[in-house]
Amino acid sequence: MRFLAITLIVHGPDPVTGRKKSTTDRFREVVENAVFAEQLGFDGFGVGERHELPFISSSPPVVLSHIAALTSTIRLFTAVTTLSLLDPVRAYEDYATLDHLSGGRLELIIGKGNGAAQRELFHVTPEDQWERNAESYELFRRIWREERVTATPRFRPELREAQVWPRPLQQPIRVWHGSATSRESVDLAARYGDPLFSANVTNPIEPYAELVRYYRQRWVEYGHDPAAAVVGAGTAGYYAAVNSQDAIAAYRPVFEGQLAFQKRLGLDPVFPTLEDFVERSSALIGSPQQIIEKVHRYHEALGHQVIHLHADAGGLSDLQHRRSLELFQSDIAPVLRREIPDPPWQWDPAASPPVLAALKE
Repeated sequence: MRFLAITLIVHGPDPVTGRKKSTTDRFREVVENAVFAEQLGFDGFGVGERHELPFISSSPPVVLSHIAALTSTIRLFTAVTTLSLLDPVRAYEDYATLDHLSGGRLELIIGKGNGAAQRELFHVTPEDQWERNAESYELFRRIWREERVTATPRFRPELREAQVWPRPLQQPIRVWHGSATSRESVDLAARYGDPLFSANVTNPIEPYAELVRYYRQRWVEYGHDPAAAVVGAGTAGYYAAVNSQDAIAAYRPVFEGQLAFQKRLGLDPVFPTLEDFVERSSALIGSPQQIIEKVHRYHEALGHQVIHLHADAGGLSDLQHRRSLELFQSDIAPVLRREIPDPPWQWDPAASPPVLAALKE
């Protein structure tokens, strides 16, 4: 099994203290967390893309490029790239450039995105967002693989023998399809033989497991080898301590702060108590052994080989958060690496070490 740390770069008051960091400090924190994730041995670090408050993750290529300059082995993920909002030509240019600057460590997780504010910002409607997502991905995919592209898309000007530069380092880049609720994104992943990343965050497991089953069904119907289907999955929260009582006690103020925020927004919580959240959500809160057992329970339903943890403290103190991540890598990750298989591909950078060194000079 492989492990990612991700951030959506939420920029709001701390759910426990109510304090809000400056924008500069919040970006600095993200970069420091990425460097720390590499030092701990995480396999990937992901940065989300959102174009509405309370997020400041509107430019993941820029953030990931900065992280690429400070790291050397950790793979760099988008989580997710909202192709339904983007010009696929421009997105290709940004990410092909980042692929070179990172030494071939880039992986994309694409998705339509969500939120009315960002749809309005980019003049995307609920009715056309799925078509935009599919069209943008198909064109992006062609540009990455073909030196000249002719196409007449619906949502951007046509291309006639278009050459788009730079050509990428990785041939081809790996693209995951992020999915929370939709069969459309799942079907797109299965059609092209791409891996699926289930959000697996907001609800209990069943709706996500249903989508993963549909993905595997469509994968076979499109003629792919069932053994080659790869699934990743998110987690709704993480905090580990040597014993479960300490983990629950430390996480309770975080959960109560999040619950209060949902109530201020007029939302009915899916998990009304911390105990319910720990039991029925994908959150990994408890002792190392409890967390290992819960990942196995989810693996029985999803068959996932990659999992993400939140890179941000999110209400925990920096010391609590870092010690918890250290415990994950020392006591949890080694067991899961042994017991759950990796995806069937290498995770090494595409560039050789001398090339990586030259990029950093």
